[in-house]
Amino acid sequence: MNVRTRGGAEETRVLVVEDDRGIAESLVRGLRQAGYGVEGVRTGRAALAAPTPDVVLLDLGLPDIDGVEVCRRLRARSDAAIIAVTARGEEADRVVALDEGADDYLVKPFGLAELLARIRAVLRRRRPAGPEILRHGPLALDLRTRQVLLDGREVALTPKEFGILECLAADPGRAVTRQQILERAWDAHWYGPTKVLDVHVAALRRKLGVPGLIETVYGQGFRLGAVQKPRERP
Repeated sequence: MNVRTRGGAEETRVLVVEDDRGIAESLVRGLRQAGYGVEGVRTGRAALAAPTPDVVLLDLGLPDIDGVEVCRRLRARSDAAIIAVTARGEEADRVVALDEGADDYLVKPFGLAELLARIRAVLRRRRPAGPEILRHGPLALDLRTRQVLLDGREVALTPKEFGILECLAADPGRAVTRQQILERAWDAHWYGPTKVLDVHVAALRRKLGVPGLIETVYGQGFRLGAVQKPRERP
């Protein structure tokens, strides 16, 4: 599975299988804005002919092949995470889709934030375990103990500050959007002002005391930059 790992820069690929053009375009646009590589198809045959993705968003009401059958064929040949996306809300339909290999089930209408949360959840279940310690120069994050060390010295962070730093340290140098950080460090359904993030980033910068470590990417968000020597503390 070619997913973005904590230390890598590979892109998670999502295949959107949806015959409603308006819904498909909205899903593709939202997923691309969230940083995913996305391909959209409108039929079951096209889905079966497409390159194997990391995640499949599969409409069960396709015009040529029933979505449950598409799900069964995809599962027989691939370990891609499959999320059934459909207007069918009855329990029997959910059970059939899950029995045929779907990893999760979403009933229309649904919000983008919920969809992104479901994608993250199925990827966590399917991807191999990543390293427990993230390193960037003298900075080390222990994901098991949630401890942060800078040049061997422990830096006490709040849970939100740790979440922000973990999000940035997962791929140093990559610009991470404000929304992505909020969804990871706060909640997938965060609807509050994004300015709260600036307050926590400012506190995180003060605690780390490394000029330029957390860079602002104007119009996007933040990233980890080149490591400079920490300031001497009194």
